[in-house]
Amino acid sequence: MRAAGLYDRGMNYELFMGEALAEAQIALDQGKAPIGAVAVVNDAMVARAHDRVQESNDPTAHAVVVALREATRKMGRARLAEATIFVTREPCPMCVGALLASDVEALVFAVPNRVDGAAGGVIQLAQDDRLTRRLRIVSGIRCEEAEELFSRALPVEQTRAPEGVNALG
Repeated sequence: MRAAGLYDRGMNYELFMGEALAEAQIALDQGKAPIGAVAVVNDAMVARAHDRVQESNDPTAHAVVVALREATRKMGRARLAEATIFVTREPCPMCVGALLASDVEALVFAVPNRVDGAAGGVIQLAQDDRLTRRLRIVSGIRCEEAEELFSRALPVEQTRAPEGVNALG
């Protein structure tokens, strides 16, 4: 495990990222990008999802947003201050915005998103000092497994940073 960030030794990162990877495999089996997410509250998984943009015709139905919707529905509240979201790829600006708006405590992702990552991959929205909320971030959990899924799903051109972009990774 190559993990970076503010690591909580009490959290079972490997287990919950494994659940996100299982969702990613479902997406891959359906011909979609292998992006899976799970929401964890008090060491219990309360929601799991993969991207549903194509099947729902909803451009906001990214795995993170779908998992947040399910978690808030199950918890019966819009704020998830004690939640940690696990996702196979660093979220985009829309998803990070949803995490911040939901008051999520932490974000854990496997691989950076060199195209539109908003937790340090391209921009750092998740921990921007100008905002009133910030996310605790841990990255690199089970990254080799996630990279292997992405290598089977996307052409090389879609996994590289655009020319002139200084992406992490």
